[in-house]
Amino acid sequence: MCHLFAHQPQRDYESQTRSLRMGGHSTSIRLEMSFWDTLEEIAAKEGMSLAKFLTTLHDEVLDHHGEVKNFASLLRCSCLIYRARSAVVVPEFRGSAAAAILDAAE
Repeated sequence: MCHLFAHQPQRDYESQTRSLRMGGHSTSIRLEMSFWDTLEEIAAKEGMSLAKFLTTLHDEVLDHHGEVKNFASLLRCSCLIYRARSAVVVPEFRGSAAAAILDAAE
């Protein structure tokens, strides 16, 4: 089972810090490259630049909750939700392999 995770490209889990302006303030966000790639994909599907998408998301969370406690974590969770909703069955996960992965996650 670990083969699937251990052999992923190192680039995917290397961190990168990006700077942007949100609400007139400069800020930096540090995420793993796989999350940046996913956010860029989401932004493109929404017809926005990455900066515009992040600003829009931040503003919507601010409007809904009154504050944004941990924006980097929110972005990671948003990527997980996006990937889960667009997931396809991976051949390695069928049958007993899927059960083993689920057992390991519990």
